[in-house]
Amino acid sequence: MTQSTGPDLRLDLNLLVALDVLLEEQSVRGAAHRLHLSEPAMSRTLGRIRKALGDPVLVRAGRQMVPTPRALAVRAEVSAVVERARALFAPGRDADLRTVTRTFTILGHDSIAAMLGAALFERAAREAPGIRLRFLSESHVDAPFLRQGTADLEVGVIDTSAPEVHAETVYEERMLGVVRAGHPLLTGELTPERFAGEAGHLIVSRRGRQHGPVDEALAELGLKRRVVGSVGTYPASLFVLRETDLIGLISHWGRPLADTLGLATFEIPLPLPAVGVGYAWHPRHDADPAHAWLRACVRELIVRASGAGRACPADQVAGK
Repeated sequence: MTQSTGPDLRLDLNLLVALDVLLEEQSVRGAAHRLHLSEPAMSRTLGRIRKALGDPVLVRAGRQMVPTPRALAVRAEVSAVVERARALFAPGRDADLRTVTRTFTILGHDSIAAMLGAALFERAAREAPGIRLRFLSESHVDAPFLRQGTADLEVGVIDTSAPEVHAETVYEERMLGVVRAGHPLLTGELTPERFAGEAGHLIVSRRGRQHGPVDEALAELGLKRRVVGSVGTYPASLFVLRETDLIGLISHWGRPLADTLGLATFEIPLPLPAVGVGYAWHPRHDADPAHAWLRACVRELIVRASGAGRACPADQVAGK
């Protein structure tokens, strides 16, 4: 009985590992390379997975392969099972990260990749060379990316209301105004009236919104600004601001991006609410040493980039 059960269990686990990598790579060739298999062998494995699930799993869309709805539905569960299996057979939380082969997907604003990317890639190359990092931009549609397994870590302003998601706020952000060098707004006393009415405003919103906390603060003073439009990311907004007289916003820790482009930043003459910046993850990653390493790296780099003197303790984790 034991002899007949053992191979079946090994086959099931092998198929789960292969499915996990296939859904991550969305490519037979990429999965074959990751698992050190030939492409024909990987194709045969995909065939066995399709037969086991009764679903195509990956289908051709032009030159790429995309997951089916069934594959997307089981992706997070498959990833969780594989991670639990790895944790079960791993030598413990002190496992050598240099032997880990993984791809982590980080979800956040483009400015997150711009500010943290170089340092995080360097850190991974030095401490965990088998770990690959994939930055995904925020979508204009809210979706349970962490629960679905589409992303392993969300970084930035965490506003998810999913009860099972863990989140840590690292520090409180404050927004700065940003304009081109030599902008008339930079000369003389900056009052709320001048800020609101001297030039048009450009908003950054992934959902295309053209109203925000600035408008609410101005309304309290009986003022209204002229919003000319919006763009989806802060880096994109900076290139627009550099060539126009529009007024924009940038986070304090994103200020180096503005400095690099020769833009000028200034304190906004309004009592704007502070914004919490941090990261969030699904609890299935709690016991994963590699994910714990990623969280620690991201936290350290956020603190360093922001100069946050009021950063929360490392163990202050709240479920949201």
